[in-house]
Amino acid sequence: MNMYKTHVSLNVRNLEKSVQFYQILFGVNPVKYKSDYAKFDINNPPLNLTLEPQTHLKSGGALSHLGIQVESTAAVQQALQRFQAAGLDLFEEKDTNCCYALQDKVWIRDPDGNPWEIFVVKVADTEPETNRPSPCCAS
Repeated sequence: MNMYKTHVSLNVRNLEKSVQFYQILFGVNPVKYKSDYAKFDINNPPLNLTLEPQTHLKSGGALSHLGIQVESTAAVQQALQRFQAAGLDLFEEKDTNCCYALQDKVWIRDPDGNPWEIFVVKVADTEPETNRPSPCCAS
C-alpha cells in the first residue's frame, strides 16, 4: 500500500518566527533549517511542510484557513494548553455548528496571519448554521 503525505509550501515574511510557530503547532523541530528554507516532516498528520521567506508578502491572501482534525475534545484541549503555554493568541469554540457539523475547536494564526484550527467533529451531520454571528470557518 502506498503512503501519501500532503505537501504544503508557505511563503513567510519572517522565517525564524514562522519556524518557532510551527514547532509549537506540531510539537516537532524542522528536519531541515537553512537561512532561506525550512522543512517540517510531520508524521501525524502526515505532512511535508516547507517555509520559504519572501520579502514582499502581504498578510491574508486567498487562503481561507488551514486545519488539523483530531480524534477528541481532549486533543483539542491539549493543543489549547500548548498554545496558551507558548503565549499565542487563540480563540476557542465549543459545540459550534460549522460546516454542517458540531465541533469543538481552537484557532490560532501563524506569523503571516494564516488561520489554523485544531478541531474535532462531534456530530458529523447537522442542520444549517443559524446562530453564528460570522460565516462558518471564519476566525
